[in-house]
Amino acid sequence: MNGNQFGRLFRFTTFGESHGEAMGCTVSGCPAGVELSAADIQTELDRRKPGQSMITTSRGEPDKVSLKSGTQDGYTTGTPIGMVIQNKDARSGKYEPFVTAPRPSHGDFTYSAKFGTRNWGGGGRSSARETVNWVAAGAIAKQVLEASEYDVRVKAHVSQVGDIRAPEVSFEEMLEHAEDNEVRCAHPDTAERMREAIDQYQREGDSIGGAVYFECRGVPRGLGAPRFDSFAARLGQAMFAIPATSGFQFGKGRETREMRGSERNEDWTFADGTGDAVAEAGDPVPVGNDHGGLQGGITTGQPIYGEATWHAPTSIPKSQESVDWETDEHKEITVVGRHDPTLMPRAVPVVEAMLRVTILDFMLLGGRINPDRVDGQPGAYDTDYHPESPVDDPDDADTRADTIDRDDTTGEADGTDEREVDGAAEASDTTGESETANTGR
Repeated sequence: MNGNQFGRLFRFTTFGESHGEAMGCTVSGCPAGVELSAADIQTELDRRKPGQSMITTSRGEPDKVSLKSGTQDGYTTGTPIGMVIQNKDARSGKYEPFVTAPRPSHGDFTYSAKFGTRNWGGGGRSSARETVNWVAAGAIAKQVLEASEYDVRVKAHVSQVGDIRAPEVSFEEMLEHAEDNEVRCAHPDTAERMREAIDQYQREGDSIGGAVYFECRGVPRGLGAPRFDSFAARLGQAMFAIPATSGFQFGKGRETREMRGSERNEDWTFADGTGDAVAEAGDPVPVGNDHGGLQGGITTGQPIYGEATWHAPTSIPKSQESVDWETDEHKEITVVGRHDPTLMPRAVPVVEAMLRVTILDFMLLGGRINPDRVDGQPGAYDTDYHPESPVDDPDDADTRADTIDRDDTTGEADGTDEREVDGAAEASDTTGESETANTGR
């Protein structure tokens, strides 16, 4: 099975199934010298984990991450970073009825048709549980971006649940209010209405879709390339990879279907050193940002914004119909596992993670961040983040390197180890007779 990697230079490879022993990923391409601990990753995982409110699945997963490689004394070393997250609350029994009777609108049948087998517990590899790995990788990307000289900031919030749409909010409002409520909507009044609607769908044994709006500030201009490596194309891949995503747009998006060229086209002017664009006074900048920070597939330095849409979760307890290819029977089925009534609240940290890994990958590809080391000082070896020598550690006394004494006049090494002198004296005391005999011969 291919398709388990994302990124070009900052690349993560994932493994694990929903009800398997563990989830995990390996992140390669992370520069050295970035402060990183399990706690930094855990903060983001806690925002995504199940069971955090009544409008998420009740599956009780702590999602505790274990760092296996790639760090030394609290800093990244430039080598692959391995992470494992154990599955603690898997209950596969509820999925046994669907082994040969696929659930409606799931990946059950398509996986079986492709591979001739599948891990059926909890949906296996097709489960959104796999995004726990993506959030872990995104947490590392966040640390790299914060350690760089660039002030890249990323935030998302739930902009729509069903037919309830939040009014436009500022980036600052998103930062201030998106985490204040269980829905993760940055408009408090709308968040209350959304919560009530989700509760109602849940009581009816149903689910509902919606949308997540995102915004990225401080992304430098000049990232991306036309055609297949355009920033928009790679961002679209990142968003559509998230399970249940059914739409993606940036800038004015779908509204452009009804806009004339003269309406959407934005004149150029010179920056005055203020505003949201990453530009110096006197730099050319577009007037307005209907293009969402991207022109010709390349970043303009203005805020990148857009929206991703999710369909309603397909696992619902309402009665549905399927067919069993093993018994040739039509079956009435009820999916009674633990599932989210709506996906967007827990999708917010996933969206932010994928935005960060995409931005960082382009910044490494574009040479904005040194891919070897975040301090950008190639050849410098005596750094603040280099491990200290353990020569003063008594436990290492037998293996440490001894200082070589040199003759000040000749520059030649004495070559005598104090331990050798001590050993020779001890040998002389215990073997005097032998030495006398040898001398006589």
